[in-house]
Amino acid sequence: MKLLGIKLLHDFKKKYAEARSQLEAWQIEVEEAQWATPLDIKKRYPKARLLSNQQVVFDFCWNKYRLLVLISYKNGIVLIKKVGTHKEYDNWGTY
Repeated sequence: MKLLGIKLLHDFKKKYAEARSQLEAWQIEVEEAQWATPLDIKKRYPKARLLSNQQVVFDFCWNKYRLLVLISYKNGIVLIKKVGTHKEYDNWGTY
């Protein structure tokens, strides 16, 4: 998959160093993945939440941080929309 919005990850990892290794591992996996359907994501990330409009929320660091992405399965693109703490996630509102 092609990963867009990497600057958001980079900035977040600077601020929250404890999330760095998990986010870096996730990034590598996404860039190597070939997700064709939401079920492909659920096979690898069973706790990922599949939302409407091809959006997915991933949890990191024991549910302390959240990552919201938009996926175009047809084009092989994952767009990072938001990354934040659990508390910030609660205030994101509608997706």
